[in-house]
Amino acid sequence: MKILDTGIEDLLVDLKPLDNGMEKANFVRASQWDYERVTYDYKVGSPEENITYYIRVQGYAVEGDVDKGDAVIKLLTPLLGKHYYPHGIEYGENEEFPETLVKRATGIIQNAKTNIEPFAK
Repeated sequence: MKILDTGIEDLLVDLKPLDNGMEKANFVRASQWDYERVTYDYKVGSPEENITYYIRVQGYAVEGDVDKGDAVIKLLTPLLGKHYYPHGIEYGENEEFPETLVKRATGIIQNAKTNIEPFAK
């Protein structure tokens, strides 16, 4: 599910302050990158058995190289996904998400935005 109107989409940010700001908001990039793209995930626990939710923020390099650390990243619309053990995460529009979770996810993204917005171009 796309999380719309967060204000994070379309921000342009240098990779290093983006990494720092997202990490400060508890998003993990880990090995989720290639030369042109980055992906940050935030794991959201759930009282439901065998269900975990993830907030995903993706971006791509408009200049520079992610591997070299000199990229300028344009962020995309955040996604909310549901992990089904053992099959994987579904981000489809047909997924159902509790309204409280959507509000919580929006707040988490706003926190990340607060961390990175001062560095936006």
